[in-house]
Amino acid sequence: MSRIAILGAGAWGTALALSLARRGGHHLCLWAHSTALAEQLTEAGENLPYLPGFTLPADIDVTSDLPRAIFEADILLCVTPSQYLRGVITHIAPLLTRGQIILSASKGLEETTFLRMSQVVASATASPFAVLSGPSFAQEVAAGMPTALVVASDSPQISQIIQRDLTSPTLRVYTNEDVPGVELGGAMKNVIALAAGVANGLNLGHNSSAALITRGIAEMTRLAVACGGRRQTLAGLSGIGDLVLTCTGSLSRNRAVGIELGRGRQLPDIIAGLNGKVAEGVRTTGAALGIAARYAVEMPITEQMDAILHHNKSPKEAIRELMTRPGREE
Repeated sequence: MSRIAILGAGAWGTALALSLARRGGHHLCLWAHSTALAEQLTEAGENLPYLPGFTLPADIDVTSDLPRAIFEADILLCVTPSQYLRGVITHIAPLLTRGQIILSASKGLEETTFLRMSQVVASATASPFAVLSGPSFAQEVAAGMPTALVVASDSPQISQIIQRDLTSPTLRVYTNEDVPGVELGGAMKNVIALAAGVANGLNLGHNSSAALITRGIAEMTRLAVACGGRRQTLAGLSGIGDLVLTCTGSLSRNRAVGIELGRGRQLPDIIAGLNGKVAEGVRTTGAALGIAARYAVEMPITEQMDAILHHNKSPKEAIRELMTRPGREE
């Protein structure tokens, strides 16, 4: 039986813990960032702040003690918001033992350094690494609805271990060796989902949404290829798959933030209304532009989204500028 520590008790971490518990055959430990949250999860038997309505099985060990959570774990499934991953990895790096696999399910970029999660982990430890991504709303995974994900690692053996330990009748896991492509697909789709939400909030119709999704995948692909990713990866689960879900699904947090921006609400008020939940695209936008500048990649949707988020640009003006850019071949 594999020992798996799920580091992060938000909606996505809790959903993955529930999926693994339903699969069976593992020792599971769910780490919460605070003692108060760990106690609340234990007492209520569900995650009331982040994923209410789903009973936590008694065999999921909940703790706020990070060293205890990772002790003798075979897989460390990191499901923290991307901006907190460095702190967690730095904390546990001296405690890691040979062979422990770090599996990141955080879909974002580090805001200040523009690093992908694999690069953040590599800066602190040489432990084996893999990334998990793909179209997946936490509520649906928690409910046992059929979901397909992709795991990427430089090591095919590591990918196969993750595939074996996570696959279940309701969760199908594919393997891939393109770490940058899978990571950037998972991170960048949140930025495009913000833009799709803005178009929805402005009541611009289905044509504009389809255009944003299509040009968004082109933008995502340009960046991924510049960073060493493969074009075909962005045509898969972590690219088009996750993009379509996040741009169109009513459970999408990033799309919801974009809708409110399109309706004229201010970003601080929108973020406050998330009650501690994270819309990764808000911070990923600036980091993506940092990477784009480094590789001279054109990213007009991301640029306009950054202007809306951080420079008080009118959503209507941003859309107008996108539509009036000089003509080009597709």
